[in-house]
Amino acid sequence: MAPLVAVVDDDVSVRESLDGLIRSVGLEVRVSASAEEFLNSPQSRKPDCLVFDVRLPGMSGIELHRHLVAQQCNVPVIFMTAHDSDGRARSEAASDWTVAYLTKPLSDDEFLGAVAAALKLGPNAWNTAAEPGDSHE
Repeated sequence: MAPLVAVVDDDVSVRESLDGLIRSVGLEVRVSASAEEFLNSPQSRKPDCLVFDVRLPGMSGIELHRHLVAQQCNVPVIFMTAHDSDGRARSEAASDWTVAYLTKPLSDDEFLGAVAAALKLGPNAWNTAAEPGDSHE
């Protein structure tokens, strides 16, 4: 079974573009338009990599990540933003599970490199008791 990448972005063109790019390299993808949609969607399978837009309507990508970490969802995350000058957001996004902080528009190679790095962190760690960083060794 191919690894699953979950993408949360409120921009439909970004969701469609990343959906196609991720599928083109043989990975599975699930896209959501908001943090709330992601959290409320039926999930038969937990993602192996998370891709969150920093600025989302309602709960931000950073808040979504904090929520998941509090629920022991220890899954590598890639943040994306069109507002790279926001150093505060970059520092708030930093965690042991943050693999990359990318600026839109995204380079396909840079994005796929970040996804590959996230998937190398180990098997899906969703709902494990592992401490952040344990699978990074």
